[in-house]
Amino acid sequence: MSRAAWPSRVAVGGSLALLRSLPRPLREAFARFVGWFAWTFHIRRAIAFDNVRHAFPALSPAEHRRVVRKAYGALSQAMLESVTSDLLSASELDQLVQVDDWKGLDALLAARQPVLIASAHLGSWELFAEVMARRGFVFSAVVRPLAGAFNEWLVRSRKRAGVELLLQRGALRGMLKALKRGRAVVQLIDQALPGREAVWVPFFGRPASTTPAISMAALRSGAPVYVVIAVREAGRLRMSVDGPIALPAGDDRRAIIEAHTAQLTAVIEGHVRAHPEQWLWLHRRWKGAPPQIDKRSSTPA
Repeated sequence: MSRAAWPSRVAVGGSLALLRSLPRPLREAFARFVGWFAWTFHIRRAIAFDNVRHAFPALSPAEHRRVVRKAYGALSQAMLESVTSDLLSASELDQLVQVDDWKGLDALLAARQPVLIASAHLGSWELFAEVMARRGFVFSAVVRPLAGAFNEWLVRSRKRAGVELLLQRGALRGMLKALKRGRAVVQLIDQALPGREAVWVPFFGRPASTTPAISMAALRSGAPVYVVIAVREAGRLRMSVDGPIALPAGDDRRAIIEAHTAQLTAVIEGHVRAHPEQWLWLHRRWKGAPPQIDKRSSTPA
C-alpha cells in the first residue's frame, strides 16, 4: 500500500466504523442524505435521464424525473446494506426478506449441487447475498476488479461472509471449478461488458453488450440456471426466483449461448420494468455498439 493511499483507507475505515455504530434508523437516514446529495449535485444525472428516456419513451418528463430521483435513493440504500447487512439479527432478516417460491433452488443450494444464478443491480443485491450466506448456502460471485478504499473494505467484508470472489476476466475457468466443488455461482449480468467476449442482446429494445459467462458455464457443465432478483416492496425485500431457464436446443454453440443470454436478460428486463425506480440507471448500459453497426456508423448507440 502506498503512503499516499494510507490516509484515505484510514478515513474510509473510520467513517464506516462510525456508520456501523449508529442505530439502524440513523443509518437509513444517512443513506437517504447520500442519495439526495448525489441527485442534487447532478452526479451522473444526465446518463440516468438519457437511459430512462430511451427505456420508457411513453412516460412523461415528470415520470422520467420520478424514476431517476428514486433510483438515487435505491442505490444509496443498497450501498448502505453492502456494509451493514451483517449487523441485522436473524429475526430482523427474516422479517425484512420474503421469498414467495424458491422453485427448487433452495433444495439445490442446501444439497450443495452445482447451480448458476444470474442477478442484476436491482433492489438490494447485497442483501440477497447476506440472505444466502446466513442460510448456509455456499457460493462464489463473479465480480469486476474494484478500486478505492471503500471497495477494498467491501471485498474484505464479502470474503469474511464466506463468499468466494471470482474476477470477471477469465471467469469461466473459475466458475467451472467452483461448480465442481458444489458451489453456487452468482453473477450480475446487467452491466456493459467491453471487449470481443461480449454478446449483444436486446435490453429495452436496444442491443446491449452482455457477459455470456453464465450461459457458457451452463453449456459446459450442465448446471441449471436461475434468475434471482431482490426488490423492495412495502418496506420489505421480496426475492423472486425464475427458472430453471434451460439452454435452447441446437448445434451452433455461439447461437445457443447468445439466445440463452438473451433469455436471461429478458427476465431481468421484466423485473426492471416492474420496478424501474430500483435499477442502476446511472450506469452506461448501452455503451458502444455491435461490430456490424460500428462498421456502418462511427456514432455510438
